Amino acid sequence: MDVRDWGTFLLPYEQTVEELKVKFKTMRAELKKREEYTPIEFVTGRVKRLSSILEKAKRLNVKMEDLETGIEDIAGIRIMCQFVEDIRRVAEYIRARKDLEVLYEKDYITNYKESGYRSFHMIIKYPVQTALGQKIVLAEIQIRTLAMNFWATIEHSLNYKYRESLPDEMRLRLKTAAEAASILDSEMSSIRDEILDAQKTFEDNSNTTTQVLKAIHQLYFYHLVNEAIESQERFNQLWQVQDMEAMKSLLEHVRELLSNAKKDSLPDGL
Repeated sequence: MDVRDWGTFLLPYEQTVEELKVKFKTMRAELKKREEYTPIEFVTGRVKRLSSILEKAKRLNVKMEDLETGIEDIAGIRIMCQFVEDIRRVAEYIRARKDLEVLYEKDYITNYKESGYRSFHMIIKYPVQTALGQKIVLAEIQIRTLAMNFWATIEHSLNYKYRESLPDEMRLRLKTAAEAASILDSEMSSIRDEILDAQKTFEDNSNTTTQVLKAIHQLYFYHLVNEAIESQERFNQLWQVQDMEAMKSLLEHVRELLSNAKKDSLPDGL
């Protein structure tokens, strides 16, 4: 009977998950600023439940004293991508990092499992700075598309219910669903440029709308009340018909009003 303090045992893994989530979310934000598009849609993470750790150790014949090296996915990070092509790109970014070491990879996209499971796995070593010093923790990073993740989540739930002894009919239906998810990913990749263009247009329009409203609000600060009211009425008209080109012209007009107001507010000689 293992009498270790399991809460203490899991602490480095919990810290690993939290740190890696922050790092990959930061990577997403940086890529978006640099390139206007990021291959990372969102990032999640979890520490494996104790019951799942023990069940996996039993299935793999891992001794209790060897859990830290025998179970590689106690700490797990999941990175979701919009397109299959993005998965390889994310993997390259991870390989290039200096704050972790990739031990090996499992490509279940090119070589998907018999069940239909598709995902790209990377087993890494990650140095955690604990209160007692540095500790090397093994973690698994899964990189998937949204469609792959939807299928894998359902399969995981069913496997848990049936204790990984799925009825043949259920297994066949899941495999058919996996093929449908793969077809969906292929279709999305075929119209990738159109999707990205639509997303960029939506984001540009959203930013323009926000900038116009903020600029109109600033007019009140310079006591340009009539101009603010007129600009707001014009904004309301354009918003109703979604005329974004005219909205951009309105933004330039309001910015010009603000620029002149700032100049007039400066003391003479400045």
